[in-house]
Formats: sequence, structure tokens, C-alpha cells
Amino acid sequence: MKWLKRKLRNWVDDAREEPDMVLGIRSRDVDAVPYEEDPILNFRVFSAVGGQVVEFRHYDRKTDRSNSTTYIIHKEDDFGEKISKIANLELLK
Repeated sequence: MKWLKRKLRNWVDDAREEPDMVLGIRSRDVDAVPYEEDPILNFRVFSAVGGQVVEFRHYDRKTDRSNSTTYIIHKEDDFGEKISKIANLELLK
């Protein structure tokens, strides 16, 4: 039983020496992951009569919400150019 008390006392003493240590994780390590990272954008393309439908999904880690926006690209429009414009628009939001 003495070995358990000694082990516990050593563990408590070690915790006192490092006050920024909580549950084995340093507070500096937790703060190192910023909320302001690059946005996560996902998009899906669906075929439709007369063109394509593009759905952009954006997940916001800070508020834990997912937003989606739907765009229509007509058959006559340049698909690559429109996707580029839509992606830039979504990144600016």
C-alpha cells in the first residue's frame, strides 16, 4: 500500500511542477490549432436538362454549421470558367 501512496505523491508533485499540464496535454498544444484555417469547400455536379447543377457545401468549424449553395450552369456556358468563378465566390464568403 505504501508503494501506491508514494506513486500518487510523485504523480501529484510532477503535476505541481508543470501547472500548464492538464490531463497529459499541454495547454500550448491545444492552442496551437487555430480556428481560422483555410475553409473546407465541397462541391457536387449533377447533370440536368439544359446544363449542370452545381452544389457547393461549406463547413464552418467555428460555428459547427454546414451551408450549401446551388448554382446552375447552362449548356452554352464554359463549364471550367463558371466553376472557377463560383469557387472564387465561395472562398470569398
